[in-house]
Amino acid sequence: MNLNRVMWGIILLFVGLVLLLDNFEVIEFYWRNVWAFWPVFLIISGVNILFNRNKSQVGNSISLGVLVLMLCLVFYKGQQPPAHKYWIGDKLSKELDMDFDIDKDKDDRPMTKMNFTEPFNTADLKRKAVLNMTAGGTTIDLKGATDSLIEATVQRRKGNFMLQRESSDSVTTLTFKMKDESKGWSVGDSGNDVALRMNKTPEWDLNLNLGAGNAELDLSEYKVRSFNFDGGVASVDIKIGSLLPITDVKIKTGLATVKISVPKESGCRIKSKVDLSAKEFSNFIKIDNGNYETANYAQSKHKIFINLDGGLSNFEVEPY
Repeated sequence: MNLNRVMWGIILLFVGLVLLLDNFEVIEFYWRNVWAFWPVFLIISGVNILFNRNKSQVGNSISLGVLVLMLCLVFYKGQQPPAHKYWIGDKLSKELDMDFDIDKDKDDRPMTKMNFTEPFNTADLKRKAVLNMTAGGTTIDLKGATDSLIEATVQRRKGNFMLQRESSDSVTTLTFKMKDESKGWSVGDSGNDVALRMNKTPEWDLNLNLGAGNAELDLSEYKVRSFNFDGGVASVDIKIGSLLPITDVKIKTGLATVKISVPKESGCRIKSKVDLSAKEFSNFIKIDNGNYETANYAQSKHKIFINLDGGLSNFEVEPY
């Protein structure tokens, strides 16, 4: 029995059942109450490590029993009216000067459009490009190439976006981020869409921090030196190319769905620390605990190194 798959399946069934019962008004479930129970996942992870080292049936049963018990507790507590107005409590919210109250009418706000462009200069031919992106409640979609260094079209309901550029002799650093200096960001805000275009000439280092949202990036025609993703509740779909000898991919998530597509002619190595996550590594050979390689890894001229670190997530790596 693959314990990780079974535990992930139970969690998905639990979330789906709660959503279904809540949608049909059988129960009234307060998801903000669940926020206070995040240490539950540390307990589940610890139990899994302690009792399932040898993959015994007894260890499997203990891990599953603790998981079911904890989910029952979350189910019970989730139906109780919140004690605080804010997701993380009144006192802490005020100290951080952050508005965590959810207004159901926020989704009715009209969307506004913002355009950002940084030109591609002759000096950029000798520089590598670094793109740092930070956003929350946002969908990011790479729409293709541009003659500029970068273009971004934002359809937004909440938050201000900004694009900054810094250049040195060898590096051009672009910082694209969402901010709201007056009130901060609110939990539950969503609906911001970013259509991104990048120049194909430079060698790129991409760093994406997405607290919640979606990212779909087809990088197969770009020279990508590294791709780093740090996200909470997110969906990520990236496609890596083979235009450079080495590409590093680092993914760190909380509760996310991650799909990575790699060229089948490339040699790929995966290092994973995803004990409580579901994982599917098509056409990979398990070397040892947490390490996988493609059969052509040693012979391939182009290599992709993937480092996965996730909580309760779903990871998929497949060739194309």
